[in-house]
Amino acid sequence: MSQEPITTSKSIHRRAGTTFYVATRVLPERVREATYVLYAFFRIADEVVDRPDPPPVDRQRAKLEAIRSAAKGENFDETVLSAEDRAVLEGFRSLSRTESFDPAEIDIFVDAMAQDIERTRYETHEELVEYMRGSAAAVGNMMLTVMDPDERERAEPHATSLAEAFQLTNFIRDVREDIRDYDRVYLPTETLDRFGITEDTLRRGETTEDVAAAIRTELQRTEALYRHGVAGIRYLPTDCQFAVLLSAVLYAEHHRRIRAVEYDVLEADTSLSMARRLWLVPKTYYHWRRTRDPEAAFYAASAITEGEAEPEHKRAFGVPAEQIA
Repeated sequence: MSQEPITTSKSIHRRAGTTFYVATRVLPERVREATYVLYAFFRIADEVVDRPDPPPVDRQRAKLEAIRSAAKGENFDETVLSAEDRAVLEGFRSLSRTESFDPAEIDIFVDAMAQDIERTRYETHEELVEYMRGSAAAVGNMMLTVMDPDERERAEPHATSLAEAFQLTNFIRDVREDIRDYDRVYLPTETLDRFGITEDTLRRGETTEDVAAAIRTELQRTEALYRHGVAGIRYLPTDCQFAVLLSAVLYAEHHRRIRAVEYDVLEADTSLSMARRLWLVPKTYYHWRRTRDPEAAFYAASAITEGEAEPEHKRAFGVPAEQIA
């Protein structure tokens, strides 16, 4: 791979993915540059639809199709892509030649991005899981391909859980931004209905007791996924385990912040400072060196307490609401 795609991808990663970027820096060299390129690939596709002032739908679709074709090594319309896009896709194609990504995973991911053009609501948690098969699980699967674990079949369901947990944390943290800037609501309608929450309440930024209860419920559902996800870190190559553990600790730290502001994701600042992120690196490393057990280190360093992990990641969405509220 030439240096330009790596440099461009690293710049995108550092600019747009500050939480994951911290963890990527501690990946082994054999995986780190590939992760920059993967992240940048996911990001340029996401940014086609994730804009407050999106271009017309036909232009969004045309660009996503160009990204899909370019990623799969097919002919594509270069005129709809920026120089930055083309550099990232050059890097992704180069990476694909060595890693042999499943083309179906590329399609599933791009299809999920295309779904964001017109679909902005999800009735149930099951529908959200179907969406995340492309927006999160496909990402986890391609990362696994780069890491190349010996026990991939055992690692994969846990990687899916962790990828979905990260995305759900983002959805919960970004409720205000999503509805205000993109007219999207990733909190399932069944959750809003259960707590009697209207979209007007979300738009007005009113964190009522019912809103706080709904956010608390969604955090607890998400934490079941973290527990199942970190239980599989042991199946990853040894030199990748700390970076994935650190990613989980960093993303889960948003839960501590959300609880500290009493679940007010509509008005309060729930982001993490860089100082907080950097402080978590030595803290996590200390527990990792002390235990050499990813699960034990996660519960010692993270905002999530130890509990019963769901045997399969989708069961986290089947927990009766009255048991987790």
